[in-house]
Amino acid sequence: MVASVTTHDQPTDFATEIDGDGDRGPIDKELVVETAAQIADAEGLDEVTLTRVAKALNISQPALYRHVEGYDDLIRSLGLRGRQVLGEALAEAALGVAGDDAVRAMGHAWRDVVKRHPGIYAATDRFPCAGDDELEEAVDRVVAVLGQALAAYDLAPEDVVHVARTLRSTFHGFAGLEAGDGHPRPHDLEDTFDHLLDLLIAGIRGHSV
Repeated sequence: MVASVTTHDQPTDFATEIDGDGDRGPIDKELVVETAAQIADAEGLDEVTLTRVAKALNISQPALYRHVEGYDDLIRSLGLRGRQVLGEALAEAALGVAGDDAVRAMGHAWRDVVKRHPGIYAATDRFPCAGDDELEEAVDRVVAVLGQALAAYDLAPEDVVHVARTLRSTFHGFAGLEAGDGHPRPHDLEDTFDHLLDLLIAGIRGHSV
């Protein structure tokens, strides 16, 4: 469900929102991105267009340009949000656990984010992050959270980042295949994922000092 918006027949030319009590509240970039995120998660990222978001907010499409530079900027913002949500979920999953339990908790948290937020997660692959400082920092934060949860393995400092990147690549690949129906034959994905985690943990233990 998208953000609460006005219900006038014609879109307004001013970037404002009217809440249930009839009071005007400003539409800002955060609300625009939140509305696009809800559309993406509920209907799919391909359904996110400037026209669709403007209609949901009951404003004219040109009014959106007060908050986003265009479609690419909107998708970039969704990808940034996807990485932020992911990083927060991983950090929460790793609280109070360590070692094998932390790897398993973060793996399941990653899949859960993709299931709950398929649209904004898909956006992380739609806009290149190379050369974009803010997006690169968001990726680095995800890798850092993964790395911090590996402390119990007593890895050499130079190995921590490589193991964290391996976890990121593996979780992203599995969750992406799962979200995109990349496992066409009927089988127990939970069992497969548990085996994947076992392999990852065995590999990490093999790199411990």
